Amino acid sequence: MPGTRTTATTTTGNFTFADWRERVIGPAEDATPRLAHASVRNTFTGGIEAAGTTCEYAIVYVTAKTGSFSGMELLTGRVDGREGSFAVEERGWFGEDGTVHCTFEVVPGSGSGELTGLTGEGGFTARHGETAVPYRFAYDLEETPDGTELRGSA
Repeated sequence: MPGTRTTATTTTGNFTFADWRERVIGPAEDATPRLAHASVRNTFTGGIEAAGTTCEYAIVYVTAKTGSFSGMELLTGRVDGREGSFAVEERGWFGEDGTVHCTFEVVPGSGSGELTGLTGEGGFTARHGETAVPYRFAYDLEETPDGTELRGSA
């Protein structure tokens, strides 16, 4: 769009698991591979400030302790002081030692409020036993020439 520019920024912080509810979908608790579903709430601090996010994961256990997952998370709060909501799609895997590796990407068009037009990607590595997990998030947000964010039409 003429008269706009994209601002590229990287921000960091931590998140904590506020709630994790997992259930086996099938075939059985001790079978592999097996499919599970987890409903999770997280609290983000730092560049992303969002309490009580909504997150849903589909998980495949290929052994008792290893597997992969994908999911969607809805965050409502602030990114570097700008208020709104956005969704991220997450993909990752977990190893024998309990370490979780995850990348995420903003769902196109999901930004609202001052986060309208938000794009970006990030990730984290969660080590077993950590209570605060560090994340990184590189994002772009379209801005008008006067430095205000570009808003979508209502």
